[in-house]
This record gives sequence, structure tokens and C-alpha cells, in this order.
Amino acid sequence: MLSIATVVLPVFLVIGAGYVAVWRKLMKPEHIDGLMRFAQGVALPVLLFRALSTLDLATGFDPRFLGAFYGGATAGFFAGMLGARYLFHRDWEDAVAIGFIGLFSNSLLLGLSITERAYGAEALTANFAIIAVHSPYCYFLGITTMEVVRARRGGTGARGLVPKVLRAMFSNALIVGISLGFLLNISGLTLPEPVTSGLDMLARAGIPAALFGLGGVLLRYRPEGDMRTILFITACSIVLHPAVTFGLAHLFGLSVGAMRSAVVTAAMAPGVNAYLFADMYGRARRVAASSVLIGTGLTIASAAFWIMVLP
Repeated sequence: MLSIATVVLPVFLVIGAGYVAVWRKLMKPEHIDGLMRFAQGVALPVLLFRALSTLDLATGFDPRFLGAFYGGATAGFFAGMLGARYLFHRDWEDAVAIGFIGLFSNSLLLGLSITERAYGAEALTANFAIIAVHSPYCYFLGITTMEVVRARRGGTGARGLVPKVLRAMFSNALIVGISLGFLLNISGLTLPEPVTSGLDMLARAGIPAALFGLGGVLLRYRPEGDMRTILFITACSIVLHPAVTFGLAHLFGLSVGAMRSAVVTAAMAPGVNAYLFADMYGRARRVAASSVLIGTGLTIASAAFWIMVLP
């Protein structure tokens, strides 16, 4: 148990440091916003660009592996959406936004860092495959479902659905970094050593800066009301998602390494994009914000549990 604590707790100590820095007014919210813009707009896209440009595509993009992870994510989405609708009597647009919380786990900041600490940097090939598909798949499913619901309720309709999905995805710097990394990978070209060294320096700053910034951002997401709904969708994210992924990993006969990456990543809290999706549509914002905060705290337990259970 002590060894598991040494894997999980350092990640949350960095998050906690960011939280305390803003809480005690050592840093202003605008400082955290600037740090997060650097991390999400520069350092993390560079990290993903470097990872995808050198990734063994044949090994990383195993359909069975992606099917196990995204089968669990999709189960979290539909369980969250239908539960919000039929258990908590939210309207369909709220229900889709709540379902998105169960779909979009924090695969980058938490999943990447905890998997690396638990199993080493060599275990991250599968994680980068998840991250490469994550935003495109989740936004496509979430936006498509929301626009279908709005069309059926006499909203704006789904005529501009494809352009809307593409705009949401490719206005994201992370997806730009992923896309450029893919292009460099399949081109067979290599960058000069001074360029790669400079990019690697930026990449190494990405996760620590983003974790610290995440702590500062979480101070704003204070739980208010809707607690039963918040706990339900958090359970869809950090309980149902990894459980389904674990079952599918066994069914599909995944290797131990692939199973570890898929299940540990599935056990992560909802990502901040869950709130951004809710805010984009003006739906269930309080539930999304509180779920990100509470889920991030509970990830200490969910990550430790699965690291103990997995071979």
C-alpha cells in the first residue's frame, strides 16, 4: 500500500500546491489562467506532437485496446445520460451534458502521469493512443447527440453538424499537436536534433505546469446542490468506466501492459473538458464543475484500487 501511495500521491500534491497557492492568494486566478494557457496551448501540444511523431502506430493503435477503453467510456456516457433523464428527471439537453461527464476522463494530466509513475515511461505507448483518439471521439459523440436532441426539440437543427464538430475539435491546440505528430510520423521525416531538444524541453514542462494549474482552477469549482446527480455521474466516470474496460480487456485478450494503461486511464476523474462542454451549451454547468472537483479528489482511491487489482 505504501508503494501505491508513492505512485499516486505526488501527482495530487502538485495539484494541491496549485489549489493552496490560489486559496492563500499566493497566486492570482489570472496567473493560473496564464499558466494553463501555456500548458494547454504550448507545452502539452508539443508533448503530444513529440509522442505521436515517434509512436509505433501499428503497436499503439490496437483496435481491441481502443475498443476496451472506449467501450467503457461509451457505457459511462449512456449510463450518465439515461440516469440523468430517468432517475433525476433532467431534460434531454441537461442529460447529454451530464452524460459527457461520464464519457470524458482526464486521460492526459492524470492518466498519463499516474500510469508513468506506476509502470514507467515505456508503458505510455498505449496511453498516447488513447489521448490521440480521445477528444475527437468524445466531442463527436457528445456534440452529435446534443445536436440531434436539439433538432428533435425544434432547436437549431443538425444542418451544420459536421462543420461544428470539426471546428470544436481543430480549434483545440492539443488536437493540432496530435495531428501534426501523426503527419510527421507517416511522412518518415525527422527533425534536426537542436529542434527536438528544444521541443523536449517544452514538453517536459507540460504536465507539472498543467497539474499545478489544475489545482488552481479547481478552487473555482465548488460543489453546490445537485449532490445526488453529481455523485451518480462521478460513479459513472470512475467506477463504471474502468469496470467495463476491465471486463472488455479480459474479453478481448489484451496484454497485461495494454490492460493496465486502459483500466488505469479509465479510472481517472472527469476532465476539465466535461465542464467546457457543459459551458458551451449552457447546460448542467454546476453538475459538471462539481463533478470535476469531487472526481479529482476521489481519483486517489480509484487509481490506488486498480493499481492493486491489476496484474
